[in-house]
Amino acid sequence: MWFFGLLLASLSVRTSHAVFKIPLKIYAGHFNSSVQLDLRPSQSKSTSDEGLSLASDPSGNVNFLDMINNLKGDSGRGYYMQLVIGSPGQTLNILVDTGSSNFAVASAAHPFITHYFNRDLSSTYESTGRSVAVKYTQGEWEGELGTDLITIPEGPSGTIIINIAAILASEDFFLPGINWQGILGLAYPPLARPDPSVEPFFNSVVLQTGIPDVFSLQMCGAGIPASNTAADPAGGSLIMGGVEPTLHRGSVWYTRVIEEWYYQVEVLKLEINDQNLNLDCKEYNSDKAIVDSGTTLLRLPENVFSAVVEAIMKASMIENFSTGFFDGTKLACWAKGESPWRFFPKISIYLRAMNTSQSFRITILPQLYVQPVTDIGGTLDCFRFGISPSTNGLVIGATVMEGFYVIFDREQKRVGFAVSTCAENSGVPLSEIAGPFLAESVTSDCTSGVSIREPVMWVLAYTLMGTCALVLVILIILLIVPCRGHRDGEITDESSLVRHRIK
Repeated sequence: MWFFGLLLASLSVRTSHAVFKIPLKIYAGHFNSSVQLDLRPSQSKSTSDEGLSLASDPSGNVNFLDMINNLKGDSGRGYYMQLVIGSPGQTLNILVDTGSSNFAVASAAHPFITHYFNRDLSSTYESTGRSVAVKYTQGEWEGELGTDLITIPEGPSGTIIINIAAILASEDFFLPGINWQGILGLAYPPLARPDPSVEPFFNSVVLQTGIPDVFSLQMCGAGIPASNTAADPAGGSLIMGGVEPTLHRGSVWYTRVIEEWYYQVEVLKLEINDQNLNLDCKEYNSDKAIVDSGTTLLRLPENVFSAVVEAIMKASMIENFSTGFFDGTKLACWAKGESPWRFFPKISIYLRAMNTSQSFRITILPQLYVQPVTDIGGTLDCFRFGISPSTNGLVIGATVMEGFYVIFDREQKRVGFAVSTCAENSGVPLSEIAGPFLAESVTSDCTSGVSIREPVMWVLAYTLMGTCALVLVILIILLIVPCRGHRDGEITDESSLVRHRIK
């Protein structure tokens, strides 16, 4: 799938005691980042103190232990779970995405998927007759809306009536090597298409089963090479209804959900090896900062990305490193057994705590952002850079989330982070969490003026269009009135807004 042109290089690595030569090879060729469905008191109490760390939900509809390891996949191909749709049931693998709000399944044949949901074979499927389309950072699809029954084999018990988008046509959405046939959007109603009246999947689950409006996510692909083989590593866990304490170590730190569309959070600063980038905090949140399991990489606004790359190059012990590695056009390869991670710095993201005068930091080690992808000839291990520039906000994607057990506590409008039990290499944790710290710019709002909610944008756009149309009508009337005593025809504005948010 990949095409590489060989470029041999030898990099000097300098320490305080000596200079070492590290054999490094740079391979040309853009690495497909796959499923960027382009997928937010001084210390918060641990989950056990908040009544969420339960072996089962009091309603009896959910057993958290049964949900452990209910995900498969990895960050390159996406994390997915099994759902049974329709009557009789049809089993499909569905991508888990906290950065969108539609439940959509393949409903027509596609060369990259093995099977699809056949609506004609389900006696309980009902079409609404409404069309729907969604465009992501990578890929898009269109189809029709309907409803049907679903069951979650490793989730809350019972049968649930769910809004389903039947995907009838798509482009760059289903990709080679994936093993899923649909997407499960877990974000809020404002992101649902074609409009917020389409109740998202998890909202329906909460209403119909009575479980708490909380879910938590552990993604266990840290350090596992992205691959196009059919075999899947043990992917992780999606706990619906609460928090499973065996999936994290230490306390959970919470940050407020700024606005309920994406899981939008407030980033205060970034550090490379404990060195502050010293950027205005508004730059980190321009135009939003979100937590999105459906995005493969850590995506940063362009100015922030440039500053991070510059800081990594300064902090790294590797000299004259190819910029192609950082812009995603080249892979860096070392001789087998020669780990590159010790030459790269750790990256810390500071989030505002629930006590807004304080913050906490989540830190990832280089094993999470210098990612193994393939080997060449059995002699070289090759790596990609797990960070990319973004034109539409900071995205805490799988690159970071794989280091943490992430709790989406919708009841209390917050997102929690704790060190994941599966984010380790040879027993060494690949992530850290610490706090409290005095929040920088305590009295200021790092998100003010950087994000406009989409419905508000619709209103503003339509208002401006209406105003322009009114002015246009008045001008035309003024032009034709001297010549004619009446209006001839109507003024029709055929322009339209962009209907689909690009994540």
